[in-house]
Amino acid sequence: MADNEEAEPLAADIIEALRVVIDPELGENVVDLGLIYDVSIAQGGVAQIEMTTTTKGCPATAYLKEAVESAAWSVAGVHFAEVKLTYEPAWMPEMMNDSARQRLGLA
Repeated sequence: MADNEEAEPLAADIIEALRVVIDPELGENVVDLGLIYDVSIAQGGVAQIEMTTTTKGCPATAYLKEAVESAAWSVAGVHFAEVKLTYEPAWMPEMMNDSARQRLGLA
């Protein structure tokens, strides 16, 4: 594992960078939608990101996974980015933050 003092700010920078990745169907970023389950930093600046999509058969899955990987790679200090897709737990609208719910008219 990376040094915790270095890993936490780097993980926070990655999460901020992931806000540029917009789900094409909902028009909101993947962070606010709650699609990013975990961001961790391993030895050597390897970013490990666990994410999901709104549905298992989401047509934008490949796009979202590649966009998340690219956004993570753009962060200074990241030397490699691994994106793991999971559907456990299944995404639910309740996973969105309040801002996304308001913008989508669900608040």
